[in-house]
Amino acid sequence: MQSNRQNWNNRQKRLRSLLGSSKHHSEAIDLCLEQHGVLHSSKLPTSIHWSFEDEVLNDMTEDQIHRIPKNHDRSVAWEIWHIARIEDITMNMLIAGKPQLFVQGDWVERLRSPVRDTGNAMTPREVTEFSEKIDIKGLRAYRLAVGQCTQKIVRSLDVQSLKRRVNAEQLQLMLDQGAVVQEARGIVEYWAKRTIAELLLMPATRHNMVHLNRAARLKQRRQ
Repeated sequence: MQSNRQNWNNRQKRLRSLLGSSKHHSEAIDLCLEQHGVLHSSKLPTSIHWSFEDEVLNDMTEDQIHRIPKNHDRSVAWEIWHIARIEDITMNMLIAGKPQLFVQGDWVERLRSPVRDTGNAMTPREVTEFSEKIDIKGLRAYRLAVGQCTQKIVRSLDVQSLKRRVNAEQLQLMLDQGAVVQEARGIVEYWAKRTIAELLLMPATRHNMVHLNRAARLKQRRQ
């Protein structure tokens, strides 16, 4: 795992430099898809040589994914939910300008989640309730579907799109729909200052890596 993560970090530095160069647009998009893909299930086609999600989750039981380890305030389930929700709303609402995947189809019923937002402002009691109720199969299916949407969106971006800043109306819509709660509006203010290229770096790739690292550490406390 460690060597794969180090390789990912090195490639992320390369991605950062490429996204700032219009001459290397195709290479930047290809590398972004790869960097994003390995942070999802191997069921995502671009997760070719390694899947960090699979390495963390595939040998865990559902009970272990639900569980909040002693002296910790999050579960692996919460970490996966958080990155899935963040990716869904930023990639779909801010970059593609379309509804978040969460409100389409039957995801609300499949996930059985007592919350709908990103989880940034949840209390310990709310995290516990969430971790007990979330459907793990539904959660992994939702994250895969989010990843598939992101890959399509990234492929559609041209050079000018990467330079664009996010739409203020979509930022407000996030709050209006409760995708981000008012107590966590600081992350909306952060996104308001970002270009599309910057969103591909954080949250689409780096944010996923950060929370999968946290999930991996929680996994070590599963016993």
